[in-house]
Amino acid sequence: MTHFLYYPGCSMDASARAYADSLEAISGTLDLQLDEIEDWNCCGATEYQGISPIGAHSLISRNLALAEAQKNGSRTLVAPCSACFLNLSKTEHYLREDKALAATVNTALGAAGLHYTPGSIEVRHLLEIVFNDIGVEAIHSHVTRPLGGLKVAPYLGCLVTRPDYDGRWKSHEHPREFDRLLRTLGAQVVDFPLKTDCCGGHMTQISPATGFELIRRLVHAAVQAGAEMLVTLCPMCQMNIDAYQAEMNRYFKTNYHMPILFFTQLIGLAFGFPPEKLGIGTEIVSARHVLNKIGIEVPVTEAQEPVGAAAVPQRRPRAKKTGLPMPAMPGEDGEAPR
Repeated sequence: MTHFLYYPGCSMDASARAYADSLEAISGTLDLQLDEIEDWNCCGATEYQGISPIGAHSLISRNLALAEAQKNGSRTLVAPCSACFLNLSKTEHYLREDKALAATVNTALGAAGLHYTPGSIEVRHLLEIVFNDIGVEAIHSHVTRPLGGLKVAPYLGCLVTRPDYDGRWKSHEHPREFDRLLRTLGAQVVDFPLKTDCCGGHMTQISPATGFELIRRLVHAAVQAGAEMLVTLCPMCQMNIDAYQAEMNRYFKTNYHMPILFFTQLIGLAFGFPPEKLGIGTEIVSARHVLNKIGIEVPVTEAQEPVGAAAVPQRRPRAKKTGLPMPAMPGEDGEAPR
């Protein structure tokens, strides 16, 4: 059993629930034990770093301190979310490099009876663990339903291979590890030059036109490359391309229908797990028709939102009053304009 500490991050129990479900499903087959650190907190996403760097590093370091206190035979902390991975690895790197910063952060942690020793925890992304520690040979040995005929574009997003503080990736702009993993599952991997480009992050809330263009160019490039599906490892990337594809189509008067799934979902399919156990069918841009082509039947669940240019606009749900405020441009009822 391969044992690691585990930091799930906020999205795994919300927008990326399918990522969490599929990871849980395949972990046993992969002989992968992920021990969630107790009492973890939000990593602060991207905004907090720009508002209060010391506060952000302290917030993130609390998770590192908890991991250090709870490590039991493993000093490796695994993060499946790309933003969480970047924040955790960035802070850990900065604390190692800057003794004054480490002292300031530990003063803040001390108020809660915590302390972090820089260098005591190694932060790694889930994909890198699966590829390097488990290995494609071991993964291939568990494939019972090869994904032959499924044309996929590997999309890593912009936060995993850069800045690569610990030198884990052979190429930062055009890494091939993800391609090889997907080929191991039997999928046909297209050449996708935008695999490390940005999905737009929160730009759909701040500047919708900019956000929609960043989504459009990714989807268009995948279509041009012959892909039927995007595959990712980042909750933000998945949410943007899935949840905002209909609005992007309306904005540009296009008619794209490009599903995007998590790589753990494809591993689960190749291992023979039923789609519903992997969260497939919960995505907004349905992958059902693509998977049907290769003989995988996805049960019909709730009606999914049309994504063509003719799709009827739907109002965004109002933010929960108990949640953190999201940045938005002035618009009707405080919502971001279409």
